[in-house]
Amino acid sequence: MAQNSGWGGAYGGPPGYGGAPGWGGWQPPPQAPKPGVIPLRPLAVGDMLNGTMTTIGRYWKPLIGIAVTLYGGAAILVGAFIGILYATFSDTVDTVFHTTDDDLGWSDVRSLVFGFIALWVVAMLLVVFCTAMMYATCAVVLQQAVLGRPATYKSVWWSALSRVPAVLGAVLLSGLATVVPILLIAAVFTALIVAVVNNDSSPALFALIPLLVLTVIPLAAWLWVKFSLAPSAVVFEGRRPVAALRRSSELVKGSWWRIFGISLLAFAMAAAAGYLIQLPFSLLGSFPTATLGDDPGTAQIVAVFSGYLAAVLVGQLVSQIITVTVPQLMTGMLYVDQRFRKEDLAPVLARAATEA
Repeated sequence: MAQNSGWGGAYGGPPGYGGAPGWGGWQPPPQAPKPGVIPLRPLAVGDMLNGTMTTIGRYWKPLIGIAVTLYGGAAILVGAFIGILYATFSDTVDTVFHTTDDDLGWSDVRSLVFGFIALWVVAMLLVVFCTAMMYATCAVVLQQAVLGRPATYKSVWWSALSRVPAVLGAVLLSGLATVVPILLIAAVFTALIVAVVNNDSSPALFALIPLLVLTVIPLAAWLWVKFSLAPSAVVFEGRRPVAALRRSSELVKGSWWRIFGISLLAFAMAAAAGYLIQLPFSLLGSFPTATLGDDPGTAQIVAVFSGYLAAVLVGQLVSQIITVTVPQLMTGMLYVDQRFRKEDLAPVLARAATEA
C-alpha cells in the first residue's frame, strides 16, 4: 500500500447511518477505532498529548536516531570548521589575546572577523537544514503512527529527505510572512530615532511605537498560526510550499484560537523541558574555566573553552531534540484533528488501517 494511502485529499460529508437500534434499551455509542497512537475521531488536548508521548515511546528509534544524526553531524561539522579556522588564523588569535596595544587595527582582526562570519553562515545553513529535516521526520513518523504501522530509521530518513525541499520552502515562506510585520516595526523605530536625532520631529512621535507593537505583534501571531500546519500538509498530502500554505489556512479557519492555545502549550512544555535538560550541561562545562590563571596561554584558553563548548553542545543536542520533536508532533496531531473535524477523515483512515 502506498505510504500516503488514506491521507491525500479532502473527503466528503459524514458517513451514512445504520438501522434503528433494537428494543434492548439505550446502547452506548461504539468506541472509535484506535489502530495507532490516537483514536480515529476528533481529538481532545489529552488525546494529543498522550498521542505525542506514545509516538515518541513507540517510534523513538527513527525519531531520536535521525535527530542525533542530524544535530550530532552538524555539531561535528561546526567543530571541524572551528578547528580549520583556528589552524588557519592561529597567529591572528595569538595577536588578539596577547597584544598589549589597546588600539588593534582593522588589519589585525580582519581575517578573524571574516572567519567568524563564515562560521556563522555555515552554522545557520546547518540549522535550517536540520530543522526542516526534523519537521519532515516528525510528520512521516506520525503518518505511520496514526495507522499503527511500523517505521524504520531507513524508511523514515529517505521519506523525510525527499520532502525537505518542499518543507523548507513552506517554512521559509511562512516565516517570511511572520517576520515582515516585525521588520516594519524595526524600520519605523529606526526612522523615528534618526528623525529625532536630526531634530526633524518631536520625541512625542515615540508614542507611536506601542501602538505599532500592539497592531503588528497580533498580526504576526495570526499569520504564524494560520500557516502552522503547512509542513504537515507537505508531508501528509505531498503538496508544494504555496499549496501547503493555502491548505493550512483552510484547515485553521474557524479554529484559530484552539490551535494557537494548543501550539503555545506544546512549545511552552518543550521549552521548559529543554531548559531543565540543558542547565546541568552548561554548569558542568563552566567548571574548567575556573582553572584559568591570570595569564593563560592560547592553547590553554582554546582547550578550556573547547571543553565548555563540548558540554554545552551535548546539552543543546538533547534539548534541541525535545524542543523540536514535541511541538512538531503536536502540530501534526492538530493537522490530523482538523481533518477529522472538517473532512470526516476518520472512516477513511480506519479502512486504510484494516487494509494495511
